[in-house]
Parts: sequence; structure tokens; C-alpha cells
Amino acid sequence: MLAILGSFFKYLIVMVILAAVGLAGVFAGKKLRERKDAKTATMSAEEHQ
Repeated sequence: MLAILGSFFKYLIVMVILAAVGLAGVFAGKKLRERKDAKTATMSAEEHQ
């Protein structure tokens, strides 16, 4: 029984780590996309002047 619980907690920890890495990737991608969109909007506004 102890081996089953140990294995369960091991996989639980791995799942939490992978979820954290995934969330970090989502937030980093969102931030990079917002930065690119702002840069594109600035360049577009400069071209229209």
C-alpha cells in the first residue's frame, strides 16, 4: 500500500511541474504576442503619417 501511495505522489508532483511549465509557456507566449502586436501597431501608425 505504501508503494502505491509513493508512486501516486511521485506522478502527482510530476503532473504539477508539467502544468506549471505549461502555464509559464502560455503566459510567456501571450506576453510576447502582445509585444509583437504593439510593435506592429506602432510601425503601422508611423507608415500612415
